[in-house]
Amino acid sequence: MKFISHLFSFLVLTGLAAACGLALLVADITRDLPDYRELADWEPAVMTRVYAYDGALLAEYARERRLFLPIAAVPDRVRQAFLSAEDKGFYSHSGIDLSGLANAVWANMANFGSGQRMIGGSTITQQIAKNLLLSSDRTLERKIREAVLSVRIERAFSKDEILELYFNDVYFGLGAYGIAEAALTYFDKPVGELSVAEAAYLAALPKGPNNYNPYLNVERAVERRNWVIGQMLRNGFVDPGEARAAVALPLGTKKRPPNLLVADANYFTEAVRRQIAEQYGDAALYTAGLAVRTTLDPKLQAAAVGALRRGLVDYDQGRGFRGPVTRIAMDGDWQQALDNIAPLADVPEWRLAVVLSAADEGIKIGLRQEVGSRQTREIASISSKSMRWALRRPKAGKTQAGVLAAGDVVYVERQGDGYVLRQVPEVQGALVSMDPHTGRVLASVGGFSFAQSEFNRATQAYRQPGSAFKPFVYAAALDIGYTPAALVMDQPIALPDGAGRIWKPKNYDGRFSGPSTLRTGLERSRNLMTVRLARHVGMDVVGQYGQSFGIYDKLKPYLPMSLGAGETTLMRLVSAYAVIANGGKSVQPSMIDRVQDRHGKTIFRHDGRDCDACNAEEWRGQPEPVLQDDREYVLDPMTAYQVTSMMRGVVERGTATSVSALGVPVAGKTGTTNDEKDVWFVGFTPNVVTGVFLGYDTPKPMGYGESGGGLAAPVFIDFMKVALKGKPVADFPVPKGMTFESVDRRTGRRVPAGSPGSIREAFKPGTSPCVADCPVIDGFEASDIVTSTIPAVGGISPALRDKLLNSTGGLY
Repeated sequence: MKFISHLFSFLVLTGLAAACGLALLVADITRDLPDYRELADWEPAVMTRVYAYDGALLAEYARERRLFLPIAAVPDRVRQAFLSAEDKGFYSHSGIDLSGLANAVWANMANFGSGQRMIGGSTITQQIAKNLLLSSDRTLERKIREAVLSVRIERAFSKDEILELYFNDVYFGLGAYGIAEAALTYFDKPVGELSVAEAAYLAALPKGPNNYNPYLNVERAVERRNWVIGQMLRNGFVDPGEARAAVALPLGTKKRPPNLLVADANYFTEAVRRQIAEQYGDAALYTAGLAVRTTLDPKLQAAAVGALRRGLVDYDQGRGFRGPVTRIAMDGDWQQALDNIAPLADVPEWRLAVVLSAADEGIKIGLRQEVGSRQTREIASISSKSMRWALRRPKAGKTQAGVLAAGDVVYVERQGDGYVLRQVPEVQGALVSMDPHTGRVLASVGGFSFAQSEFNRATQAYRQPGSAFKPFVYAAALDIGYTPAALVMDQPIALPDGAGRIWKPKNYDGRFSGPSTLRTGLERSRNLMTVRLARHVGMDVVGQYGQSFGIYDKLKPYLPMSLGAGETTLMRLVSAYAVIANGGKSVQPSMIDRVQDRHGKTIFRHDGRDCDACNAEEWRGQPEPVLQDDREYVLDPMTAYQVTSMMRGVVERGTATSVSALGVPVAGKTGTTNDEKDVWFVGFTPNVVTGVFLGYDTPKPMGYGESGGGLAAPVFIDFMKVALKGKPVADFPVPKGMTFESVDRRTGRRVPAGSPGSIREAFKPGTSPCVADCPVIDGFEASDIVTSTIPAVGGISPALRDKLLNSTGGLY
């Protein structure tokens, strides 16, 4: 008995010592545990999503593709599937499932030495502790720390809070994090619409996403899914009938279709991405779960892309065929060689093809396989009619066989029953369309193809606007007292340029007309008149106008700048025209309407106007709320109307008469730079302003006689037909106080209404047309001009001439 007593005491003491030692070991291992309370503020990395104005998804940016989903939005069948697969005792244990742990230990002992991976027996809470607070090391020390943390987490958080963390953290494979993104990635549906079989498959993935990949390991995926369904049946979550029906179903995974807008909106979304990254940082862009509501109108964006591409292709084909994309050998497998050449991803209507034979009677081609196509070889032909433009190629000969040869890889586009030959244009361009009242960018295209070149010619390319800048010179003149009927000399000028050379500006057509009205000068885009006007107004004033409209940051006070020799972007120029279109109010262009954080709180809103009556509790017959517009005026509304009226003349009688085919009130201005290196057209109705630019990235002449009216205006028309369809267009509103007089378009004199050659002209209070001997503004003194060819006009005396030259206002 004494021996037994001593043995018992020894065992008790040894047990106490072991317990103390274990306690000390656990204390040592867990003394620097992470603070589990941090989980209360845990915010997973969530993707930023960019939407069009109508809610269509444009782009997603993420390091981990995840959409946060509150636990209340997870249906019971999804919870039950995961509990059956991962932790059936989740709602009963306190962080550690002792029975599950014992089973795992027993299984590991049985498999010891077999090379099989050890089973962890972790609960969902332990997985949260490991994934969010610890490492993934498979060591005893980490398991102890994990167990202690799990118990503490269970005491601090409810079961649903823990389950919410799990559902939004777990990785499902194929780049999908969290249950919400997994449901979209594998089944293209929200979590609430998942069936029992679909929920069971998603519950099978966390154990080994790659092992159960539905596209690589279909049999293993179905087997694991069916095991989960069996566990759901065992746990009473489904009845036998539901289980049999779910097991009998195919896996049913469905890839999410590619976003149809991405190809059309790449330039736009990239500009938005840059803005978000600049404003909030890259980390926020890729992890903060921002919802970016943009201004993009998908319908107008598609129209903009189509109009610009057609314009670029039409111009480029007019220069002939430059040659194939590349060549491949025809002595091997041409299909494989062709399929290895990447086409333009954002021009899906164009396909790559290889010429199989070229003869005068026709071109036989083999087509590159389309994605997902099971057809091994597709043979077609290029229509003879579509080859006509290619025959313009120098030394190509006059036959189709002289243009293409077997092995040439070319682009083709299907038309009817056949294909037409295409080539990627060398020339580039851009289009921007905007709401002139809000600055919202409705559509924006920065080039022919984003896949070909990511450089955005709408926002990044600084080019000379040429005559498209002239309306702002004329606006400056109207603000100091000129009227649209005032006369300015249109005669040759030769001026020293300060470097020992002589500057001799000339009109585009090489002609000059003597004294002409401001209206004629703008309608006909007269350079000589514009230079004289800028000289009289003062280039410092012209520069201030260019800056106040946002066209330039600083415009040097040199006379050639009045002809658009400074450099700006299409976006800035369209924004400036928007000021004229809306009656003179400042415009801040914006591609983003609103930005919300992951919780739905608005953190940015472009429209900063106040609306005091918008939050009324109920409607009691009161009128609709009116937004308070406190924007500053950049331009006198009357001046804005006069410039608009003159630019309507550009469309009706001037350099852009083709635009009048739209059949609605349109004002606009063409622009063509020296040697036809840049061509522009910017035009507007009362509710939309659109600008188009075409030119080579490395500026070079586009061809003698090419102009903004001939190249850019047709693109504008093509786009505006869609923008205006089904929308009534009112006339431009007339500011209060404006008066109208009938004047002769050539002389600027007042004439009876309805007289031949007359026009109804707008005048500000205190101004009116002249009756006889209208004064003519020159802007230069004889000593300024090296070669003077300016005769005395209209019997104006030198004294009157000097008075006009020194005048700052009060002109007719």
